[in-house]
This record gives sequence, C-alpha cells and structure tokens, in this order.
Amino acid sequence: MDAEFERHCSELVARERSGHTAVVEENLLYVWGGYMSVADDEVFLPNNEIWVYDLERGLWEVFHMTGEIPPSMSGTCSCSLNGHMYIFGGCDDNGQTNQIYCVNLTDGKYMWKKIIHEIGSAPSPRDKLSCWVHNGRIIYFGGYGHKQLTDVDSRNMSFIIDEASWVEDVFYGWNNEVHIFDPTQASWSEPQTHGRAPAPRAAHASATAGGRGYICGGRVMETRTSDVHCLDFKSWTWSEIIPVSSTPVGRSWHTLTAVSDSTLFLFGGLSVDCKPMSDGWLLDVEKKTWREVGHPYKNKPRLWHTACPGKDSDVIVFGGSCDYILLVDTVRIAGKFENKNNSCEHPKNKRLLRNQLPLLPPTLLTAVQMRMSFYRPSKKQKD
Repeated sequence: MDAEFERHCSELVARERSGHTAVVEENLLYVWGGYMSVADDEVFLPNNEIWVYDLERGLWEVFHMTGEIPPSMSGTCSCSLNGHMYIFGGCDDNGQTNQIYCVNLTDGKYMWKKIIHEIGSAPSPRDKLSCWVHNGRIIYFGGYGHKQLTDVDSRNMSFIIDEASWVEDVFYGWNNEVHIFDPTQASWSEPQTHGRAPAPRAAHASATAGGRGYICGGRVMETRTSDVHCLDFKSWTWSEIIPVSSTPVGRSWHTLTAVSDSTLFLFGGLSVDCKPMSDGWLLDVEKKTWREVGHPYKNKPRLWHTACPGKDSDVIVFGGSCDYILLVDTVRIAGKFENKNNSCEHPKNKRLLRNQLPLLPPTLLTAVQMRMSFYRPSKKQKD
C-alpha cells in the first residue's frame, strides 16, 4: 500500500460494519446500512447516510440521505439497476421486513423512495436472501423469515419451518422461493420454475452470468453446504452443477461474484464447523471445475461482507466479521486488495418473542430459549 493511498484513507474512512449492503456504479462503491459494536452493544449504522468510495482515487465521502428513508437494518438484499440502488427485506428492530426502497445514485440528491407495488403480492418478510438482475427486473431467491400459519402449506417444500422458532400463528423458516420485481410496473410476480429447485436456504451467495442466475452454499436447516445451482432465465429451469474437481467446504455468509460469463469468484464465509474463512475459489461453470486461488490476505478471514464486480474482472470486497463477531480489514479488490477498517458484532433481536415466551408449552419453551441463545453477545447465531 503506497503512502499516497494511506494518506487518502486517513482523511475519511467508512465505519466498520457487517450485514450491510453495497453496490458499484461506474467507479464508485456505495455502502449503506449494516451494524457495528459499540462497547458491549450492537448498533445499527445510521440509515440517513451513504458512504461512497472512489475506486480510482482511493477516497471516501459520506452523504446525507433524505426522502422516505428505510429503517436502520442489516441483512437486506441490494442491487444496482439503471443507476438506482434497490433494497428489499432485511432485519430491523422489529424483525424481518418485506419492504422495497430505491435511491438514485447518479443525481447527487440521495433521496430514498419507498416503493408501493401496484400489481401482485410482495414476498413474506425475510432477510439474508439474494437477488439477480436480468432484463430490467430483479429476481429474488431464498432467505430466512416468517409466515402466518395460513400461508404455510406442509405439502409445499418451498418453506421449511424452523421448529424452534414458531410463536402462536407465526412460523419462521428457510425458503427457496423465486420472486420477480419489475420496477417499471411496480409489480411482483412468481415464475413457474422447472427442474429440481435448490433446498430452502439463507445466507447463501448468488451471481448473475450469461443469462443465468447462480447460487452457492448457505445455511440449509442445520448444516452449511457448498452446492451450486443454476436458474436459466429463458426457460426458468433449475439445474445443479456437479463439480468434477475438488470443491470448497460448505459455508454460509460468503460471497459469489461473476468475473466473466462463465467464471464465478467465491470468497470467505463461515464454514460447517463455524470457522471464518479467507479462501478464494474460481468456478468455471462450463467445465464444472473449482480452482482455489492464492492471495496475500489468507490471515484476514471474514463473513457477512459484500463483494461487488468492478472493472477488469476486479472484485471489490468490503466489510464483514471475523471470529463470527469481530470485523477485520474492509475495502479490498480481489487481486489488488486495498484499504482497511476494524471490528463489529452481530445484531440481536429478542423482542419478538420475549413477551410471549411464558405462553409456550414447557418443551417448546426450552427449544425457544436455546434458539434465543444464538442472539446473545459472544454466542453463535442462526444464519
């Protein structure tokens, strides 16, 4: 890292964070939301500011946001489309949401707009989902969230109930649903997919390449996987990519980024045995081969970071946590890793169940209390 770059970074640096959202537009990286730790408390980052990093000059700027500002939250799903950043879902102080917002990144006003759909029905509240952008539409997949009892069909395996999480008529769980949002019509729809869909999951990674959407790994009930599935956007047909080479270990909270129409870059995450990862892998989707790639930051593991495609097949990695809780260095370009930051902690949300816990049968009360242990400082938590 040269002296000029360090001088720029010392002037203004985005706050460390995890569970945030980030997109790249032109030569600028935009970062919003997420959380960090202050003393022993978990704190959501301000919802009325957006951090902008100039990838050419190595400079940070922060801008005040106005309009219909989303609540402060983590685990939301973001993308860039036609100069706008769209966010959907996420977890705020009241739990998971199913609201969608957008902000113009090109006019310098940074004014949020809450989108009220005019056609169709929004997906159920969820976080830790993923999305693809194709033909001007945003296609969402998976996530962890809740549904009303009346919306849960035990014959439909698109939603798997987390048995330790239900309260009265509300069920939490993982899903493998596909929902399409069309910004031009403010419409929600569900395509009829074919083939064998991936198992319901959350905290997985996704990428778009060559007219197809890919997902890799994630939390599937009580395990973490490294399986890869592809959704063809023309036929809406699912297929699984069975590698013919050695594969990365199962993980969640990692990233998958397209570096060409046939190559995807996987980075970091949390392993099956709950170890933060720092490995990088390239997947050739045509040859169905994984290849681990070396980099000089093997001692910088992270999870729940963001990774955005840049120019010349660069991958811009920002933020994340290590040791399940603490953050390490942040802004990096895969192959040219640059910039830095420090530490954070995972947000917890116990308010939804606290008042209703005494109403549960003793056996379920024990299960719920065990689950809530995931949401206490310095404890593992469900992804």
